[in-house]
Amino acid sequence: MLDIKKIKENPQAVKDGLHAKEVDCDATVDKILVLEEKIRGLKTSTETQTAQKNKLSKENGKLFGQKKAAEKRGEDTAAIQAQIDANSAESVRLDQAIADEAEELKTLQGEFRTLMLSLPNLPDPDLKPGGKENNEPLRYFGEPHKFDFEPKHHVDLCLDLGLIDYERGVKLAGAGNWMYTGMGARLEWALLNYFIDSHLADGYDFILPPHMLEYQCGETAGQFPKFADEVYKIANPTDDRVHYMLPTAEAALASIYRDEILSEADLPKKFFAYTPCFRREAGSHRADERGMVRGHQFNKVEMFQFTRPEDSDAAFDELVTKAENLVKGLGFHFRTVKLAAGDCSASMARTYDIEIQIPSMNGYKEVSSVSNARDYQARRGNIRFRREATGKPEFLHTLNGSGLATSRIFPAMVEQNQRADGSIVVPEVLRKYLGGLEIITKK
Repeated sequence: MLDIKKIKENPQAVKDGLHAKEVDCDATVDKILVLEEKIRGLKTSTETQTAQKNKLSKENGKLFGQKKAAEKRGEDTAAIQAQIDANSAESVRLDQAIADEAEELKTLQGEFRTLMLSLPNLPDPDLKPGGKENNEPLRYFGEPHKFDFEPKHHVDLCLDLGLIDYERGVKLAGAGNWMYTGMGARLEWALLNYFIDSHLADGYDFILPPHMLEYQCGETAGQFPKFADEVYKIANPTDDRVHYMLPTAEAALASIYRDEILSEADLPKKFFAYTPCFRREAGSHRADERGMVRGHQFNKVEMFQFTRPEDSDAAFDELVTKAENLVKGLGFHFRTVKLAAGDCSASMARTYDIEIQIPSMNGYKEVSSVSNARDYQARRGNIRFRREATGKPEFLHTLNGSGLATSRIFPAMVEQNQRADGSIVVPEVLRKYLGGLEIITKK
């Protein structure tokens, strides 16, 4: 969620930033400002009327005392009673006005929050405007893989070697699903263990979050309400709450400290999590992407940090380096790409993608996205830390990065490490998880 103060101070700068993301929210920003003014006006009016009601209550207290004293003296109290009655009538009117304003305020605040939640994050000012066409490759590692024979597609390799059963994956769960078998399952698990061991060595805390999340998790992460139709929702006839299968561990990790205040000394918090990820939209398009490049379920290890605002740039560089090192360890040629503003997700202020080549596919494919949300997710989830110097709570920064997802690593590894005889060389970093196995051959 954006800072309303920033919107009020310079609405045009906010509009320009969202235009750089190729999002037209001008009318939304204008309406937010109108609603904010109305809300402020209603709050002021309610405070004024509440003060008037309290004043009348005190006045009537005095008048009751005067009436009682006058009665003891045998004096006429009609005038005093008339004033008491008038004050009481006015109090009743004020009560109704305050109640009406409270109802209106509730409606306006709900509308205000809905509109605020709909605004994407502002991109960092150094990002190029526009979409994918303006993405900027920053650096390359290694050389593109070359073959002295006709290479096979990963689907054919996996079928020949008994690594993946695509047909039965579809039978079990429909199109866009596959089933790891035999050495394929072990190879997938070896990849995940390699990622996990690397993060543990770097001092990150291991998290295994629930795979079923409540709606608020998606809202905090910035996925809802905009992308609510792209997840698998769970129907529960005994519970009215909305649950969904997590599309990425980020949705869970971002909410760990929702509605909490951390101490400054506890920051940064560095986590990683393993989860399967579930996505409705994946696999529903790009029919040319044969195999497991896109699917409705895939495995991923996710990195996540909670930091002080002044530390988030360094944390971002750390996460990028960690993702790069994981890909280096597998022996891949890759490039690191700085995304243009319009290619960053709605929640993120900046994103770098790590992209590798899958020989059977043209160009590069993203295997890790590292992003800085700045205070956007923290505001949505009310996640703060208490600054030691001031004793005041502040919104912290959140960052995430894939470390890594296997659904593209696996096919790239199979294709790039194939030999002319149809066997596959196991990357050296994975061999210890496979009993020292160096070559996967057809049984």
